[in-house]
Amino acid sequence: MDVTIWRELKSLGIKLAVIIGSALLIFTFVYGLHRSADPGMNPSVKDGDLVVFSRLNKKYNAGDLVVLPMQGKNQVRRVIATAGDTVDIVEDGLVINGALQQERNIYQQTQRYESGISFPLTLREGQVFVLGDARENVADSRIYGPVNTKETRGVVIANLRRRNL
Repeated sequence: MDVTIWRELKSLGIKLAVIIGSALLIFTFVYGLHRSADPGMNPSVKDGDLVVFSRLNKKYNAGDLVVLPMQGKNQVRRVIATAGDTVDIVEDGLVINGALQQERNIYQQTQRYESGISFPLTLREGQVFVLGDARENVADSRIYGPVNTKETRGVVIANLRRRNL
């Protein structure tokens, strides 16, 4: 009887090791987790939210949320333009390909920064232009320019709200 218990415990240990190893591999190469510590995406992603992102798909569309490393830490930003699009920021707001944008859930005026990139700007292949949803005083492509898609971590697939449910 004593041998049977040890055999069962060994089997359980092996199963747990396989499960933990599989989870580590999946969250190292396929998915990622990021805890947002930046108010720049409020109200879509709030400070303290946990976002799950996919590392596999780096073909972004306008409106996608992406995780990207910038200024020494990861941040979440919204893709507003992709390769071939022309972005301009005028007095009336954000203009993409000559059309003034009416953005849902954006409650602040989109304005240029005094120190930043020059507009209008046409994106090359493999580039995206990203903005924070909270448009005032947020570091985004208005400061650091277009983002190379190869430098991004991935596209957000889930947002787990941790505060203010």
